[in-house]
Amino acid sequence: MDTERQQSPEGAPEQERKKEQIKDRGADINYGIDDNPPWYFCILMALQHYLTMIGAIVSIPFILTPALCMSDEDPARGTIISTMIFVTGLITYLQATWGCRLPIVQGGTISFLVPTLAILNLPQWKCPSPEVLAGMSDVDRTELWQVRMRELSGAIAVAAVSQIVLGFSGLVGKLLRIITPLTIVPTVALVGITLFQHASETASKQWGIAVGTTAMLTLFSQVMSEVQFPGIAYRKGHGLRVIWFPLFKLFPVLLTIAIMWTVCAVLTATGVFPEGHPARTDVRLRVLQDAEWFRIPYPGQFGLPTVSLAGVLGMLAGVIACTVESISYYPTISQMCAAPPPPLHAINRGIGIEGFGTMLAGLWGSGNGTNTFGENVGAIGVTKVGSRRVIQWAALIMILQGVLNKFGAAFIMIPDPVVGGIFCVMFGMITAFGLAALQYVDLRSSRNLYILGVSFFFPLVLCLWLQEHPGAIQTGNQTVDSTLSVLLGTTILVGGVLGCLLDNLIPGTPEERGLVAWSKEMALETVSPGDTLQTGGIAWEKNTFDFPYGMQLMRRWKWTRHVPFLPTYKMKL
Repeated sequence: MDTERQQSPEGAPEQERKKEQIKDRGADINYGIDDNPPWYFCILMALQHYLTMIGAIVSIPFILTPALCMSDEDPARGTIISTMIFVTGLITYLQATWGCRLPIVQGGTISFLVPTLAILNLPQWKCPSPEVLAGMSDVDRTELWQVRMRELSGAIAVAAVSQIVLGFSGLVGKLLRIITPLTIVPTVALVGITLFQHASETASKQWGIAVGTTAMLTLFSQVMSEVQFPGIAYRKGHGLRVIWFPLFKLFPVLLTIAIMWTVCAVLTATGVFPEGHPARTDVRLRVLQDAEWFRIPYPGQFGLPTVSLAGVLGMLAGVIACTVESISYYPTISQMCAAPPPPLHAINRGIGIEGFGTMLAGLWGSGNGTNTFGENVGAIGVTKVGSRRVIQWAALIMILQGVLNKFGAAFIMIPDPVVGGIFCVMFGMITAFGLAALQYVDLRSSRNLYILGVSFFFPLVLCLWLQEHPGAIQTGNQTVDSTLSVLLGTTILVGGVLGCLLDNLIPGTPEERGLVAWSKEMALETVSPGDTLQTGGIAWEKNTFDFPYGMQLMRRWKWTRHVPFLPTYKMKL
């Protein structure tokens, strides 16, 4: 090849172009998707993914448990966090090994909080007055939140069946024909916008700490993201060596929580915060003291899940939002890991496994579903380690940590104003992620602006009114009343449906609607098992998305070519 380049100087620009294309797809990373780093290096990198996941998942119970009517000092709050971590480990391993086979962390998501709060806002699930709660025995108080958890568990598990069917049946490709950027924007962005009130309530318990938390997180993640710190790393052919890595870019949330938590501890010890103040670090000390050291989560640990039509249909909104979000992540992760674009069978399988994970999360009693963690995707881009094996180790760490109930209880002790400051950033980033899909559409079009305005504003107006008037819908049938109240009170569902209907019904050119640019981003293809995928002049390994076992037997069976989630799938979209 060197001789050939010398004889053909005019081919040099073409070679450089191909090098740039490979580099753009992450081929300059230290470990690619199919590489297996040394076990000790895997453990170090897995710990990083674990810590990144903790920073994202710890905030969910701070909104979920109060809506369940759970006491601030109830040790079961730690159990819920441990359950989330345990289930995250199970599904992450399953997804990375047999699902889409991308190095992603699959766990709890804020997207499910919106329908959850809509369901718990129904008259039959609203919490009793503080006076009534204070007069309840411990047994009655436990049953009060567990009956609500059972309702959420059943709704999440049954709603997840739709995602399982959507993925394993191959309907994802057909769904993407009607899920356009103008559908994605309100569906995802309204998740963050809807939760702003909870951020306000939590942050307002001590605005100084909350604003300091937001400012510090902004400083670490944006201003100091390129500041380098020394560390030890291993690279093939080089051994151990000292490297400089962006500490603040890798762990901005954890560093912010640790520092502000310490500040609150100092202010607590010096008596600045009086007894019982929500910013004190000892206000929930009983949670840590009463929590068990070891506890293995199991399905139905809070009782047999119950199912209602209103709950199931409401949770479908969370399923749809998570499906859209995960699909948009897959091409990005593949590019970062120097992997080929994910074929259709891998996307089908990924969505199907995500649905299976959400069903398990419901049955286990986490009160939440599963989705791709964007924070861990960012960690791959920073560390340049996209090995699937690292994520499998991280999943093992999560499973082991999930049985340490004391560890989960410790995170419940984070002061509320610190969490409120984190909310102000996290919910804003979720909104921004949804708005990012606007890059594909023509914002000079009055048609598109009309669709955006209606799909954003109308859901907020309708859902706020329903929250203030919970008994407004009266059809004479309680089941229908509850179902309509949940559906119309879930902003992401109302906004997503409005955006989808308006964009597909109002005339507009493909370029104007962003379909041309979106189709290039979501290029779904099927690759035959014996073929080599060519993308931009790059030849990719044909077995990246194959199963780890059983491929030879599968290739002998011709019928497997017609199964949408198997690696031998050959049908075109």
